[in-house]
Amino acid sequence: MSVTDVPGFTAAGVTCGIKPGGKPDLALVATADAAAVSAAGVFTSNKMTAAPVLVCREHLAATGGRAAAVVLNSGNANAATGAQGMADARQMCQETAAALGVAAEEVLVCSTGLIGYVLPMDAVCSGIAEAARALDPDGGPRAAEAIMTTDTVPKQAVVAGDGFTVGGMAKGAAMLEPHMSTMLAVLATDAAAEPETLRSALRAGVAQTFNTLTVDGAESTNDTVLIVANGGAGPVDPAALTRAIADACESLALQMADDAEGSTKTVFLRVTGAASDAEAAKAARDTANCQLVKCSWYGQDPYWGRIASEMGAAGVAFDPARLTIAYGSHVVYQHGEPAHPPELARYMTGRRLDLHVDLGLGEGSARVITTDLTHAYIDENMGTS
Repeated sequence: MSVTDVPGFTAAGVTCGIKPGGKPDLALVATADAAAVSAAGVFTSNKMTAAPVLVCREHLAATGGRAAAVVLNSGNANAATGAQGMADARQMCQETAAALGVAAEEVLVCSTGLIGYVLPMDAVCSGIAEAARALDPDGGPRAAEAIMTTDTVPKQAVVAGDGFTVGGMAKGAAMLEPHMSTMLAVLATDAAAEPETLRSALRAGVAQTFNTLTVDGAESTNDTVLIVANGGAGPVDPAALTRAIADACESLALQMADDAEGSTKTVFLRVTGAASDAEAAKAARDTANCQLVKCSWYGQDPYWGRIASEMGAAGVAFDPARLTIAYGSHVVYQHGEPAHPPELARYMTGRRLDLHVDLGLGEGSARVITTDLTHAYIDENMGTS
């Protein structure tokens, strides 16, 4: 189950020395025949934009949405690195292009890791050459491992469409917040799609999956989701392609939530009955990012008072008398009165929690995927070493 489950793609993951301890830290995904194919990307909205994101945008614009390969490194974000960072991101593309016999503009580049450190380019270039030699139709799992940072497991997905396949890999365990989530993802498909169709399908898929994920309210400098489509399966229904891409992104987003730094709970927060979808999303996001609420989940405490408080403070239409809060099928607050369902304590011990808040005021709705806040998250993020 990997990006190379899609016919016509190869991948590799190698160790080049960016990370300490000999962990894999450079990945390459490429078309098997080195042909440039339709490609699209969705990127971070953070204005402190990393060099690889800028180079990806440049290359997709220069080629009209075509790519033959994606090169990725972990352990170093190549962000806040100035002119040197831009030169290094371009060199990663040039080295990959030379190894594969393609144009530099047909290579996309991603980096993830610590911000503010220059890449060790001798090691990176050596790793690119090794990865190009190691490209394999079964290399997807090794590539997925090589892009991990604080992830504890690789994230991979495959979705079978009607006569076509979408496969993907992703990394992400913290700084997860729309738009997008802090993450890298590479998707591949053998569906035939023009770049604009592919871009529309990717944006729609990301909007309902990665863009609903928030772990800590922090948005990264490097967020990137890329897709390449080699057309081997022929033309497909655009709606079917959008659904398959969304399904692959959903799987990867859930894997990231379940592996978020230190998390013990993955919470599916659904807000309904809002005055508008935008107000539902605002209330959901504010609640999901509230540290008090997150700590309650860690303590397996369904403390609905904190949830009600955040909903009331979100700056959206709100009436306490119309509010309903439920964990799964267990209603804890309704019509202005608390409830104490007997099976709730047992429900709160689960890894995944469904939290439904109905504001009772309209037709607006939104969903957010989030996690609890634990001691382990703090331990992971106390410094850069």
